[in-house]
Amino acid sequence: MCGRPRNPDDSHDASHDTGATMSRDRLRSLLLATTGLTYVLLLIGIYTAASGAGLTCAGRWPLCDGAVFGLFPANWPSFIEWFHRLIAMIAGFVVIGATYGAWRWQDGRRIRLAMTTALALYPVQALLGAGTVLDYSLFYLTAHFLTALTIFGSLVLATLWYVADIASIRRVRSALFVAVGLFPVLVALSPGTLVDHTAAVQAIYYAIGLALFATLLAAAVWSGLLEATASRLSRVRLLAGVGAATLAAQLLLGRYVYTDLIQLLDATAMAAAFLIAVAAAWLTARIEPAAASPQAQ
Repeated sequence: MCGRPRNPDDSHDASHDTGATMSRDRLRSLLLATTGLTYVLLLIGIYTAASGAGLTCAGRWPLCDGAVFGLFPANWPSFIEWFHRLIAMIAGFVVIGATYGAWRWQDGRRIRLAMTTALALYPVQALLGAGTVLDYSLFYLTAHFLTALTIFGSLVLATLWYVADIASIRRVRSALFVAVGLFPVLVALSPGTLVDHTAAVQAIYYAIGLALFATLLAAAVWSGLLEATASRLSRVRLLAGVGAATLAAQLLLGRYVYTDLIQLLDATAMAAAFLIAVAAAWLTARIEPAAASPQAQ
């Protein structure tokens, strides 16, 4: 029995589809790797700042205090500073690659904007990092942290928008319940609460805080993608977004809990973020999962 005559263009179309799929998979992996590496870089940066390791290089910046013109660490603090620089350099190249991929392999304007924002802020972040070494002042420490958080948030958003096909009401609900569950851990590790805020404790504290921030962003993005399927999701989106912004303010305040007033403001911001997350989780618990799924952005 004879089959359909083979179209010479079939092999070309199949090759094109395979290449497109590989490009999409490559970009997905690249975005996930970029976001994960930036998360690790933030934690190393927090540990570096909290331990004062960068100050070991202040006298010979951009070198340090080790052998061969300061190119090798002289002690543990200078090793931390050099390791931080190494990871920052690697992350910078990965951000460049992911931004290139975002412009080449997909057409979503939001994703391109988010990645371009992260890339544009990266050299600014490097200059601010130099400022924290040369002038360990409140201005540089604050600007450095806020820029890092903006870069991380942009990467999280780009990644979430790119994997929009995984959004579901069940995922929104799970993200919010995870967020609510993480808050007590964050409270227990808060400055002036149960443990001394050593450099290691601060790194753990911000590991949880940044994960919580990303989780709230995920709930906000997924709710926005699905809000046509359930009316309450527009309110969930708003609450999760406000909760993420409130938590960002709290994480910034947490770096400067030196007075009773700042500690009160820090606790207030954390309580507000927690109540917002609880309200959003309560709303999603009353929504029946919908069969509809969002279209890829």
